[in-house]
Amino acid sequence: MTKKAWVISVNMGYGHQRTAYPLKDLAPEGKVINANDYQGIPDKDRKIWRRTRLFYEFISNFKRIPLIGKAVFSLYDEFQKILSFYPRRDLSKPNLQLKQIFSLIKNGWGEDLIKILQRGSGQELLPLISTFFVPAFMADVFDYPGDIFCVVCDADISRTWAPLYPKLSKIKYFAPNPRVAERLKLYGVKPENIFLTGYPLPVENLGLESLKALKEDMAQRILNLDPQGRYQHYYGALIKKYIGELPQKSGRPLTVMFAVGGAGVQKEIGTKFVKNLEKKIKTGKIKVILVAGIREKVKEYFESHLGKFKGVEIIFDKNINNYFQKFNLALRKTDILWTKPSELSFYTALGLPIIIAPPIGSQEDFNQDWLLELGSGMKQKNPKYTDQWLFDLLDAGWFAEAAMDGFIEGEKLGTINIQKIISQ
Repeated sequence: MTKKAWVISVNMGYGHQRTAYPLKDLAPEGKVINANDYQGIPDKDRKIWRRTRLFYEFISNFKRIPLIGKAVFSLYDEFQKILSFYPRRDLSKPNLQLKQIFSLIKNGWGEDLIKILQRGSGQELLPLISTFFVPAFMADVFDYPGDIFCVVCDADISRTWAPLYPKLSKIKYFAPNPRVAERLKLYGVKPENIFLTGYPLPVENLGLESLKALKEDMAQRILNLDPQGRYQHYYGALIKKYIGELPQKSGRPLTVMFAVGGAGVQKEIGTKFVKNLEKKIKTGKIKVILVAGIREKVKEYFESHLGKFKGVEIIFDKNINNYFQKFNLALRKTDILWTKPSELSFYTALGLPIIIAPPIGSQEDFNQDWLLELGSGMKQKNPKYTDQWLFDLLDAGWFAEAAMDGFIEGEKLGTINIQKIISQ
């Protein structure tokens, strides 16, 4: 039987909430707690979280302002910069941002939340799983008596993810890839507190450990991504080994999903490439899914620019869980994912080739590098000419190869691995 745990997130962007969503079944009554927005949160705590969220959204959007935007964002990004991995060296010295976070916590930020969790666990003391480092730090500082776990949602991380004094901390980490596991060691985290689990992907897209649903989706996808059969000609044995026999037809048009980030930036990319693909959309050669998330303004932007396009679906829901449910369902019918290299980079393990929109921030630069090294992602080319470069790559079999690289090399069982560790 799977043990229950407090699952803690923050509703700042989608990354930490998307990471928590597949773990919600571990939580009592299936409810994920947002550390910055729970019932009864003290006003002083809410104000600190609110300032943090507003500043992030402001700086993300400010980057687009000509001339000064990039300069201001670069200055901000220096504070969350990820240092080069080589040469290997001791990187345990805390940075300024980390010191500021711990100063706020030691002054009481988050103490109310940890007391509530401690009281609310009843007779059984539940482990705590946080998809953001700050609530994990809070639990550590305020002596939460149960196990404290932190799920990492990027392919590489800054010093801010590890506590002030890592060797004295009880926080245990779920690492999405080997690089993060090694990086945590350089930051001073004890090896026994690091678990290489993989990123938690939605179980409904997998079909549990058998990967039955995922293999069925991949069989359809490969046909759409390799219209000339070039990849199948050379790597038919590989496809059969990992996926099985392919059907005669996919039964649906080539489908591209474009996902906008939580701050709503880059929505213009979606409208540009949709307009470029107008003829192919109208003839049914390609379908486009635009993801507005929970942002009504983004949905309205898409509708105002693309209301006349019939082959375009917009995913939107005011409720974050309903949105994730719709998104995960749509992914099963998606062939190519176009997005900035956020936590969605790990979804390449579902056999999704990724067109990488421009990164925002140091951590996304590293996510991009990880995708490129894996061979399952490519930097976007000019959206105005998508009808040319996209189909050239399709005919060459590149997208099929990228899909298989992500499927074979990416860790898919992160959610199940975390469940097993919690239940030990």
